[in-house]
Amino acid sequence: MDDSRAARLVGASLRCYPARWRRRHGEEAAELASLLIRDGRPAGSVAWSYLAGAAREWLMPRPSRRVSAVAGALLAAACLLGVSAGLLASAGPARAAASTSQPRGHSQCRPGSPGPVPGLLAAPGLLPAPGRAHVTIRGGGHDRPC
Repeated sequence: MDDSRAARLVGASLRCYPARWRRRHGEEAAELASLLIRDGRPAGSVAWSYLAGAAREWLMPRPSRRVSAVAGALLAAACLLGVSAGLLASAGPARAAASTSQPRGHSQCRPGSPGPVPGLLAAPGLLPAPGRAHVTIRGGGHDRPC
């Protein structure tokens, strides 16, 4: 195939692309096609490849700026909610342990030294990390006589 016919074939396939694509990539695509044809690639193969690319470009939906802005806002909101939920979850067991109420009256009094509050260290997230000091919270430390 002579050079002018190959150039016309590739040019026709490049005209199938949308105008915005041709403005951005047209010159580079034409130069690439001429280099491929000069290196021995058949012009029909290059043109067919460009036609398939043009069809893909027309059929693929192009995201609009509004969709991108909404997606960015949703992503930011999800991240903020995740961080807030993570902070609340990490503070939750400590707050729950501090707010446990015991029955009123003398049932809080225990003879001898105060013992550990039952079930406090069994809560998830309150077990000591390896290499850290083990802290036990003792109950019954009020100043009332029993």
